Amino acid sequence: MKKVFSYIFSVFYYLLFGLWLVIFHVIQWVCFNVFGYQAHKKSVDVFNWFLLRTLHVLGSRITFENQYADAFQEGKPHIIVSNHQSMYDIPPIIWFLRKLHPKFVSKKELGKGIPAISYNLRHGGSILIDRKDSRQALTEIKKFSEYLNQTKRSAVIFPEGTRSKTGAPKKFSTNGLMMLFKYCPDAIVVPVTINNSWKLQRFGMFPLDLGVHLKMEVQEPIAVKDFDPKELVEKVEKSVTNGVII
Repeated sequence: MKKVFSYIFSVFYYLLFGLWLVIFHVIQWVCFNVFGYQAHKKSVDVFNWFLLRTLHVLGSRITFENQYADAFQEGKPHIIVSNHQSMYDIPPIIWFLRKLHPKFVSKKELGKGIPAISYNLRHGGSILIDRKDSRQALTEIKKFSEYLNQTKRSAVIFPEGTRSKTGAPKKFSTNGLMMLFKYCPDAIVVPVTINNSWKLQRFGMFPLDLGVHLKMEVQEPIAVKDFDPKELVEKVEKSVTNGVII
């Protein structure tokens, strides 16, 4: 019976989701082209707040725990490192960590065809990489590091590469992280652990499951300069994955 209701409520959810995509695509375009970065960034924040609230249609709850906000350092770039369970990992990071100006390391396929989302990825400071072309990916990450150093904004990277469909952590890919650590030596790493996001898509994209409690927790931040890059990758991976509940 629950799955029957999930079909019904998923229809309502996707109607609202699609509506926000169209509305905020226009809002983002106006903000970016008329008012500049700060207005565009604010429009992206509000857009993701609406996406979070829309999850309530499915009976979902979001808990975001961050006892380390005081450890964030103004005037330094941050590198947000998280496990990855579904596309619903992204709105909470954008909204709850909005003061860090999060920008994403995303696959190039997301850079076109999705109203609002693709626009933000192309114009908001994120980078689009070709996962089949390591040279292109690493070149883009190096440029991204320079951007982070100049703007003191934040990178968001999911080192597992692909989403975990069962919640079980996958081994981190180290190349992207190593590049960010190498070229952002003054950065603060912010490990984030995500739980239960995968359950929203346990049946695939449709229907979405009902009553999921999505939990996210910020782990203790780490200064890049305090560790060797290889050692830091291992430390961050352990910090993120130790909090995952299977």
